[in-house]
Amino acid sequence: MKPAPTFARTLVSAAAVVALLAGCTGGDEPEGASPSATAGAPAGFEEFYGQSVDWDDCGTGYECATITAPLSWQDADAGTIDLALKQHTATGTRQGALLINPGGPGGSGVEFVPTVVKIAGQRVQDAFDIVGFDPRGVGESTPVTCFDDARKDASLAMDFDLDTDEGLAAMADEAAAWGAACAENTGALLGTVDTQSAARDMDLIRALLGQDKLDYLGYSYGTQLGATYAGLFPDRVGNMVLDGAVDITLDADQASAGQAAGFEQALRNYVADCQGGTGCPLTGSVDDGMANIRDVLDKAFTDPYPTSGNRRVTRTLAFYGIAVTLYDQDSWPALTQALTEVLTRGTGDVLLYLADFYNDRNDDGTFANNSAEAFRAVGCLDSRGTTDVAEMRAQVAQIEKVAPTVGTFFGYSGLTCADWPYPVVAQDFDLHATGAPPIVVIGTTDDPATPYAWAQALADTLDSGILLTYDGEGHTAYGRSNDCVGDAVDDFLVDGVTPAEGTRC
Repeated sequence: MKPAPTFARTLVSAAAVVALLAGCTGGDEPEGASPSATAGAPAGFEEFYGQSVDWDDCGTGYECATITAPLSWQDADAGTIDLALKQHTATGTRQGALLINPGGPGGSGVEFVPTVVKIAGQRVQDAFDIVGFDPRGVGESTPVTCFDDARKDASLAMDFDLDTDEGLAAMADEAAAWGAACAENTGALLGTVDTQSAARDMDLIRALLGQDKLDYLGYSYGTQLGATYAGLFPDRVGNMVLDGAVDITLDADQASAGQAAGFEQALRNYVADCQGGTGCPLTGSVDDGMANIRDVLDKAFTDPYPTSGNRRVTRTLAFYGIAVTLYDQDSWPALTQALTEVLTRGTGDVLLYLADFYNDRNDDGTFANNSAEAFRAVGCLDSRGTTDVAEMRAQVAQIEKVAPTVGTFFGYSGLTCADWPYPVVAQDFDLHATGAPPIVVIGTTDDPATPYAWAQALADTLDSGILLTYDGEGHTAYGRSNDCVGDAVDDFLVDGVTPAEGTRC
């Protein structure tokens, strides 16, 4: 899950981390929903559950389709939206369909399918059609649209002096401009891209895939989607794995504070590792190294770093560039390269490259997707922080005690949604998913974006939650950690064998 900091969207999907590091037949795939699955349609929505799915080849080994979902799950007559699907069919004896989500909010499940095909265990690939979807508002589904690329580019690089009332007002004005642009260019969809609506879409997809139960693999924010689905439809949960778990009991302010601490600790771990090797530009103790990085960020605020082009690296862009490398230990050398350039030459080309990668910005100033727009739109419907200035300043003081290097970027998050055009959607599901079968919750001990305590909390919140722990660095575990995690997940997804309580890998 991306955190909700003031300046940054720091949750990168599993697909993005993998990218930084480095025509199939229908077979016996059902064309429409099975009678038993269709019978589970909410009253008035039977037509949506009864539609056919027409799969077309969309690359070697892949098929794509578009289905129709209701604009509103409260009003079947309010209109319709499109949901984009992509699948890779089972390579062995087909057991069913495995729905996947990479996180965000705003991550594309369609784009994520090839990544899962690469990282999933062979037994999972043999048994399941791996199916990704772009949630409502995202990517190839009916999208949230806000600024044009030039205006978006400018906004994502903006710095604000939040120690002053003028700086707070400027940030609030920019957030209001986002809301106004999204409302004008998106329309009524903007009020229906909340997580609960997306989870209801998942049940529609389940039915159209011919599945009585939903087998699901969700990463990061995808764990929030999965937990919400389980709370809405506990009797329809199949084998569900939630990796890089979100604590669904936290409000927006609590989430920001937790992530600030997580990124601070991940950065400390990086500094210690850097100083223990060769060629590290950070000298002295770990505290000295952290102070060096804070100095880099502060200088970017007062005098943005020049690059070989006509762009400069602001403090916000510098933070993006640093944060994106903390999602996987294999990305730490890229951070060392960026800091070496900044500290020895005073230029920010590598930091800018990393920031652009994080923001999905192309070299020509266009953007590869609408993840920034969807992230904001979904977040503002799900939960909002306080807008009381005194409370925000008190929160920032507490955050900076535990995260003195990066805490600045996680305060005042309530301003992001203060003037959002649509209200928060009331919770309408059981947080405990009472009645659901065992759900495997994975936590990584040094995960910056979804701290380990969140996985512990989600496993405790879900009545049937089973915690699987990966002792390591980075965000999420399945497909990027070790065979202990991989075998445990494969055994659960394919055979329904749950990990022993307290398993650590």
